[in-house]
Amino acid sequence: MAEGLGPSGDVTTERLVRPGSDDVERAAEAALRPRRFDEFVGQVVVRDQLSLVLQAALGRGKAPDHVLLSGPPGLGKTTLAMIIAAELGTPMRVTSGPAIQHAGDLAAVLSSLEEGEVLFLDEIHRLARPAAELLYVAMEDFRVDVVVGKGAGASAIPLALPPFTVVGATTRAGLLPAPLRDRFGFTGHLDFYSVAELERVLVRSAGLLHVELFPDAGYEIASRSRGTPRIANRLLRRVRDWAQVRGDGRLDLVAANAALTVYEVDALGLDRLDRSVLTALCVRFAGGPVGLTTLAVAVGEEPETVETVAEPFLVREGLVGRTPRGRVAMPAAWEHLGLTPPVTGPTLFG
Repeated sequence: MAEGLGPSGDVTTERLVRPGSDDVERAAEAALRPRRFDEFVGQVVVRDQLSLVLQAALGRGKAPDHVLLSGPPGLGKTTLAMIIAAELGTPMRVTSGPAIQHAGDLAAVLSSLEEGEVLFLDEIHRLARPAAELLYVAMEDFRVDVVVGKGAGASAIPLALPPFTVVGATTRAGLLPAPLRDRFGFTGHLDFYSVAELERVLVRSAGLLHVELFPDAGYEIASRSRGTPRIANRLLRRVRDWAQVRGDGRLDLVAANAALTVYEVDALGLDRLDRSVLTALCVRFAGGPVGLTTLAVAVGEEPETVETVAEPFLVREGLVGRTPRGRVAMPAAWEHLGLTPPVTGPTLFG
């Protein structure tokens, strides 16, 4: 399973437990996406709040407030955007921050919107600044200024837009310009799922895939899914593959354990890269502290790959700590690897 940096400098990865998705993954996810709020599992608070906002808007016959959804990848931001459009009974236009390179690109999209249409902007924090400035004017005043001519003779012609709803999705809400963030009437943050919620996700997905998922297998897959439905569904498909090719077709505990062993996903949901980072930190550097660059060299990866792909989950699970002097292994890391920590091990502030 190779990881590294793509041509554009973005982190690319073949990891089974990666929270992001590519085109092939999105096609597989499409068949499993909930279509309505009553099909959507988890995120109870955000779901109920959104449902209330939409019902009130429908009752008034008006377009609802603009919606900003934030949280880690794979938790359902795109799915909720699609549900919003479905509940409103309106079409949805889909684009993303990186795809909007110039304000003119965004103006072309906005000027073609129909009344009540939902505009879904994925990775909205990556909008170019001129486009972001154009967007928050359009969101508040429902107009765009079309520039005609060049140089001293240029003039701006205001173009009225029909009422529409922007649904923005971001994994880094703090990077949004304050004026743009303030234009959203509703902001919802999506949290990681519990094992019980992921089990419900898996039961529903197994039904859509026309396979029988045994309860103990569902629990095993859910407990290794890092609290992320996207990862849970991906692991479910790999267990189904193992059961079809090497098993008896049943998605039971034996199939789940065997498949996840083949794909190197352990009991905590750690894969080869995660365990390499922990092993290097505990064995080669006696628990640290060690700098990010040194740690990356030790595991044969780029520093950005370690920091953005492996480290967030390891820190969240209390396996790795970040200190001013570098990364340190926490007691849980030693325990997970079956190692004995040094008598005077590092501390977060040592």
